[in-house]
Amino acid sequence: MIAYEWRAEFTNEALKSLHAEAFGPGETAVDWYAQVHRHSLGWVCAHEDRRLVGFVNVAWDGGAHAFLLDTMVARDRRQSGVGAELVATAVRGARAANCAWIHVDFEKHLQPFYFEACGFSPTRAGLIALR
Repeated sequence: MIAYEWRAEFTNEALKSLHAEAFGPGETAVDWYAQVHRHSLGWVCAHEDRRLVGFVNVAWDGGAHAFLLDTMVARDRRQSGVGAELVATAVRGARAANCAWIHVDFEKHLQPFYFEACGFSPTRAGLIALR
């Protein structure tokens, strides 16, 4: 059974491992625990028997807008609804915090997940790459 929890406890090691599985090797010096506690409205962890199998971060502007970042699901739990439930739990958390909007950006291959499984609507947006 997978448990989904808003602002759940996690370890840096578990999240770094999940992040590497989801996005490939990258920055290993990130203190995820401090970062989300300092800057985020909340986050959702999916745990299965104490194993972190999913995570999404919810950043915000301090007012009406929340932003989904770093949605990640363990390889062996993909295509099973874990990601959609992470997002649904994040939406409930942002709504409870009185946010009016939740935004997400993603690569094209993730369009069916965000539009069909999670219920996002397409919008026009802009982006400037800084690196």
